[in-house]
Amino acid sequence: MVAKQTRTEMSIPESETNPLVDIQSSPDGRNIPIDKVGVRNVKYPIKVLEREGGGQQTSGVFSLTVDLPRHFKGTHMSRFLEVLGEYNHEIGGETIPRILSKLRDRLDAKTAHLEVKFNLFREKTAPVSHKVGMMAYECGFIASGGETEQFLIYANVPVTTLCPCSKEISAFGAHNQRGYVTVRVESRGLLWLEDVIDMIESAGSAQLYPVLKRPDEKFVTEQAYENPRFVEDMVREVSLVFDEHPNVGSYEIEVENHESIHDHNAYAYVRREKV
Repeated sequence: MVAKQTRTEMSIPESETNPLVDIQSSPDGRNIPIDKVGVRNVKYPIKVLEREGGGQQTSGVFSLTVDLPRHFKGTHMSRFLEVLGEYNHEIGGETIPRILSKLRDRLDAKTAHLEVKFNLFREKTAPVSHKVGMMAYECGFIASGGETEQFLIYANVPVTTLCPCSKEISAFGAHNQRGYVTVRVESRGLLWLEDVIDMIESAGSAQLYPVLKRPDEKFVTEQAYENPRFVEDMVREVSLVFDEHPNVGSYEIEVENHESIHDHNAYAYVRREKV
C-alpha cells in the first residue's frame, strides 16, 4: 500500500511561491494609446427578449473592446469573457449598459464597446393559406459606454423588389429579385427588434415568407407587381417609415438588390440625423 503524500511532502508549483508576472500591466514606452483592443468572434449562447413577451434562446457572435492608455503594454483578454459570463446570457437594452460599465471597471478603461449579431426567429403566416413557418432575421446591437455613449439596433431584412422600369417597358411581366435592407438605428425609447423588422418589410414590393402555397404565390407575385421599387425607392420608403416613428433616432439604411437579370447588384445608402 502506497502512503498518500501530504501537500508539504509534494513539490509545490513555482507559481505558488513566486507570483506570475503580469506582462499586460507592465509599462510601455512607445507613448501610443490604442482606441480599441479586445476580443472578436466570441460565440456565446444568449437570450433575447421578445416583443410579445418571454425570451428567445439563440447564439450570438460578440466583439468586446476597450480603449488602452498609452502607458499599458496590453489588456487582459480573459476579463472580457468573465464579464460576459456574469449576465446570465441575457442581452438587450437593460443589460448591455451594465456589461459596458463592468468592462470599464475591470479593465481600467474610459470607454467600452460591444457588438453582437444573432439570428432572431419569428413565425410568419402566409397571406392566403395561413400556413405558418419560421423566418430567421440577422439582428444585433452596437453599443458604447463611457466617454462615448451609443446604442444602435442592427437588422438585415430580406424583401422582394420589382423593377419599375421593367414593368413599364415589358409586354409580359417584370423582373423582380430579393433585396436586403441593412439598418443601424439609434433607439430613443422602447424600440423592439420586431418593430424595426416590421417597418422594413412594410416598405418592400412584397414580403418574403417561409411557406407559400399556390394561392399565396399568386398573391405575393401580384402584390409585388402593383408595388414596384427601385433600390432608390426602397431606401426612401424605409426612411419615411423611420421618420414617422417617435422612438427612432438617427439611422443608416443600406439596400442591396441581388439583380435577377444583371451580373451585378444595385445599391443605395441613406444616413439621416434626426434632431
